[in-house]
Amino acid sequence: MIYAHAHDVITDDVFVALPYLSRRADVYLKIEGFNPAGSIKLKTALGLVEDAERRGTVSVGVPVIESSSGNLGIALSSICAAKGYPFTCVVDPNTSQPAIAHMRALGAEVVTVRKTDSNGGYLHSRIAYIQERLQRQPEMVWLNQYANPANAAAHYDRTAKNLLAGLGHIDQLFVGTGSTGTFVGCARYLREHSPHTRIIAVDSLGSVTFGAEPGRRWIPGLGASRRPELCRPELAHEIVHVAEEDAIRECRRVARNTGLLVGGSTGSVLAAVAAREEGFRDRPRVAVISPDLGDRYLKTVYDDEWVNDRFGDVLAGEAPDLVGVPAGG
Repeated sequence: MIYAHAHDVITDDVFVALPYLSRRADVYLKIEGFNPAGSIKLKTALGLVEDAERRGTVSVGVPVIESSSGNLGIALSSICAAKGYPFTCVVDPNTSQPAIAHMRALGAEVVTVRKTDSNGGYLHSRIAYIQERLQRQPEMVWLNQYANPANAAAHYDRTAKNLLAGLGHIDQLFVGTGSTGTFVGCARYLREHSPHTRIIAVDSLGSVTFGAEPGRRWIPGLGASRRPELCRPELAHEIVHVAEEDAIRECRRVARNTGLLVGGSTGSVLAAVAAREEGFRDRPRVAVISPDLGDRYLKTVYDDEWVNDRFGDVLAGEAPDLVGVPAGG
């Protein structure tokens, strides 16, 4: 197949069964990392840019700015390079060095803010920098993934539609929440087209998105130190908070059992599924969205020294494997 542009290469129909994860449910992982940008954020980025183009706010040479913990920044760097839009990405110390190098290789300017906000995170600080930069350069366009309806619309139109088409029937959807665009878009679509599906929003302990107490977080991609304007908690049937230690253990367990390296937010969502094992009844079909793969986490989630320095000896308590459990049986 020949594509006109790299950002057109969006694989939206890849699923992996995870029989090791549950004896009581059929769990399927929707893999979003097989595209040139390496994550689900390619759809978000394309939706944001195309919305700005339709509104006439961006054109060749017009500078674009956005805040990102990594994946959206890479996706926007790719698209903006192809379209001739100078791009600035505002990141923080939790953003991996490979992600920053990836953006810069695509021609992006990367600015790292290091001041924590009142909730112990960096999101307020990143946005404050953007607002200050817009005052200095009013010609800049902020795509604003946290408030722009085009973010959720991208996942309503693509992610959720292809999720339901690929699996046919979904009893429960577990979905991570960062900017909440994927959660809101998928939840709205499924409530309209598959109303029996139970939607479980997964957040990180320390995130304030759903009103929980703020706390220190190390793994990018899930959670926030301020509630995104897009967030609609009422779309979830249940909200689950997962400790980063459990996310790390689950990332390593899926690697051992499937040979697949997944990202930190995927580990959080899989940990939420594993914690529901005893509550599954009548063998539900469970869908999990995996936003990215684990190559960007080799120096963090999969690095014993990094984990021990931040969480102590959490690896000794890794959950036992469920070996030899056939799918559907």
